[in-house]
Amino acid sequence: MALPTVYYIRHGETDWNVAGRLQGHRDIPLNDKGRGQASHCGKLLGDLFAREGRDPAALDYVSSPLSRATETMELARTALGLPAEGYVREPQLIELSFGDWEGSTIALLHQNDPVRISQREHDKWHFVPPNGESYKMVAARMRAWYDGLTGDVVVTSHGGTCRGLMACLGVAKPAVAPLIDIIQGEVYVFKGDKLTRYA
Repeated sequence: MALPTVYYIRHGETDWNVAGRLQGHRDIPLNDKGRGQASHCGKLLGDLFAREGRDPAALDYVSSPLSRATETMELARTALGLPAEGYVREPQLIELSFGDWEGSTIALLHQNDPVRISQREHDKWHFVPPNGESYKMVAARMRAWYDGLTGDVVVTSHGGTCRGLMACLGVAKPAVAPLIDIIQGEVYVFKGDKLTRYA
């Protein structure tokens, strides 16, 4: 069987993104720009599916349970001409947990937790924030999620989970994946170990 294709969308912008706050599992809503990015991703998907001769209604749609991802999914589906609610919320797609650091900024952590933030910057792949998760842990759950797919899928999730998927599919080396910027308002298409971005 051919490997599933994953059409991956990072959630649209939030006010915490703008402020540089670590969101993790905190349920922060989209802002107006983020809602526009979500609708734009739906239009990108529509153009992509038209070129590929695909029926948008024939794919599975799955989202992280956090509202910034579910609202992104609903706006993207609406832009595709599909009912907003026709998707599954998947706990495995929740963002990497920053634990006790959630709500803080990197600049504040350099002041308040300099030893650990230095450790993180030295090795982001293995570093576990206090009461949080490492990228290695996120990649393991993304691998488990991917291995359970039965067909091609549209996903709305997060930057950290996208980096984990990149690493577990061999798109990027583990040490490099945490350093990759995942752009909002773009569609990332994973086909095996190949990745194509559409803006």
